[in-house]
Amino acid sequence: HVLYLVDQVRHNPCYDALLSDVCIGTSAAPTFLPAHYFETKDEFGQTREFNLIDGGMAANNPTLLAVCEVTNQIKKANPDFFPVKPVDYGRFLVISLGTGTSKAELKYNAHTAAKWGLLNWLTSGGTTPIINVFSQASADMVDLHLSGVFQSLHSEDYYLRIQDDTLHGTVSSVDVATKKNLARLVTVGEGLLKERVSRVNLDSGRFEAS
Repeated sequence: HVLYLVDQVRHNPCYDALLSDVCIGTSAAPTFLPAHYFETKDEFGQTREFNLIDGGMAANNPTLLAVCEVTNQIKKANPDFFPVKPVDYGRFLVISLGTGTSKAELKYNAHTAAKWGLLNWLTSGGTTPIINVFSQASADMVDLHLSGVFQSLHSEDYYLRIQDDTLHGTVSSVDVATKKNLARLVTVGEGLLKERVSRVNLDSGRFEAS
């Protein structure tokens, strides 16, 4: 989300915002952090207002946005890119970094969810089911789409999604910033580096060692 906004500044000075405002806005997750407001001014003194919440509401996995942006630049014959066709994925190199999920924990099932009302979908067992479901599904769909495209064009070696979907408990939370939990996240990252490369199985949606 940050890189996309930075690129827009070239064409529209009103997007020339402080990086701090961009980062606060794109991480303002509903129910966790407040929405963020700021203004920018162009060289003519015109004001642009921004009312932002978490970029993940629209693109929890922004990888597809990045690929689309590069493709658009290629179509516009941007001199920053070598001569390449927009669909020549063999010339793309994509490393997609996830922030970890608790998907493998399988917290919810249909028998339980069928009895939920509005309140339970918003909060249940210290979690936010409706947000967890849509955010994980959104990220997974991007991974499935891109994996399918790269595999179908025999370019699977040029796309890698790095994600840990086995987090559980406090370490899987998005709002516990204690020194202890941050240290645990570092440990999770170090452990992930020791694992074999995995790729998503397009039939099951699960990561399997490659």
